[in-house]
Order: sequence, then C-alpha cells, then structure tokens
Amino acid sequence: MEEPGTIYFTGTAGAGKTSLVQAFQGWLDTQSIDVVTVNLDPGSEAGSFEPDVDIRDWVRLPQVMQEYGLGPNGAQVAAADMIALKIFEVKQSLDGYRAQYILVDTPGQFELFAFRESSKAIVDALSGDRSLIAFLFDPALARKASGFVSLRMLSATVEFRFRLPMLNLLTKSDVLTPGQLEEILSWGDNPMTLYEAVGQELPTPDVQLSTELFRAMETMAPQTALVPTSATEQKGLNVLYEAVERIFSGGADEETTEPIDDSE
Repeated sequence: MEEPGTIYFTGTAGAGKTSLVQAFQGWLDTQSIDVVTVNLDPGSEAGSFEPDVDIRDWVRLPQVMQEYGLGPNGAQVAAADMIALKIFEVKQSLDGYRAQYILVDTPGQFELFAFRESSKAIVDALSGDRSLIAFLFDPALARKASGFVSLRMLSATVEFRFRLPMLNLLTKSDVLTPGQLEEILSWGDNPMTLYEAVGQELPTPDVQLSTELFRAMETMAPQTALVPTSATEQKGLNVLYEAVERIFSGGADEETTEPIDDSE
C-alpha cells in the first residue's frame, strides 16, 4: 500500500483549523478515501471533534497546569515538549490504521507549532515522503493588504522552519463578499497587485518597511495562489484535494479529477 499523505493544518488562532479538518475528513469519506485524523492540541475543547488519534490520551493541558502549578500559557509550552516525548507512541497508534490520508490538527496557539524545537521533532517523526503543511489564511486578517502580507510572512516562516511543501488556504471564504474574495485571491495570484494594495493602505514610512519585507518574503518563498475553502458551506474541498494530490504525486487522482459539485 502506498504511504499515506500527511497534511498538517496550521495557522493563527481562530483560523478554523479544526473545522476544516472535520470538513475535509467528511468530504474524503464521501469519495471513499480512507482517512485518519490526529489531534495534537492538548488543550483542545472542540467537543464535536473526535479524532482517531488524540494527544490528550497522553498529555492533557489541565493536568499539566495542576501537576506543575503553571498558568495556561506556561502549561502550553510545557505540554508542547511533553508531546515530543510521546510522539513515538502516537506514531505507533497511527501505524495501526491503514489510510490514504492523515489529517493533523495542530495546536491552536500557532507559535507553539511554528517556533518550538519540539514541533520540528514531532513533524520529523510523523512525516514520510508524502507530507505537506496547509497554512490557513484567516479572512479576518487577510482582507487587508497589510494583514495578507503578515500571513504570507508567517507562511514563509513555517516553510523555512519545516522544509515541507506548503499549501496556502483561505478559510471561511463564505464570510467574504464576492468583491473581497476576488481581491484577496488576486493578491495571491499577482505580487504586483498586492504590492500596490499595500502602498495604498499604509502611510509612507510603513510602505517603505513593507516594501523591504515584501522583497525578503519573495526571496524566501515564491508567491503561491490561495485555495479558497469554507468548512461551513463545504466549499472548495474538491479543489483542496486536487491541489494536495498535485503536490503528492504530480497530478490529481484520475478517478476524482472530474469536476465535483460541492455547492449543495
């Protein structure tokens, strides 16, 4: 059996990681594609999400707070390192499944996944040759050019840190007007459009800073198009699948490349 494709969903707090993991899992199920879900957030309170493999079976945030006398932030940092010590047990649990896809819901606190050395060890332990990171663009930030640039920088940082293929997703696209959606997607397609939008938005001193950051960002990670999705309305999940397959295998699965109407 071919090695499963592993997708790590990450992004700023509130970007909709858990909701998108659930929605994509449901869509894959409808296509008869075997999928396993993993929760790596020891403080997750998403009651509707029942992952197949759950880090809370080994590390739970309330217990870390109580045992070590830590507040929520300190406990999150400590728990992140504890997860790394348990990751081979997580890997062993995953090995008990035979699936085509593994969807990993990373901690809600983005910085714990992006900047802790333990996270690199976790990804290295779980990842095979068919692995990628899906970075979620929250429209609450992405609808402004300066916010879009900030998210691009975070995405580039994640790519630089983990050295895995990246896929940028615009989540919650249903909350945007058609005009807003078109504008944000144009920023992902055309660097000059984004550059001009930043120049119109910010005063002169900030424009100069943004220009330099923009150039550095283009050097770190080339501009990539956004895939618009909506977990609420089940939109864009077929496009997400096809984009993932292109990264994993150089082309989408022949049996599922026909247009799929996900508007219902």
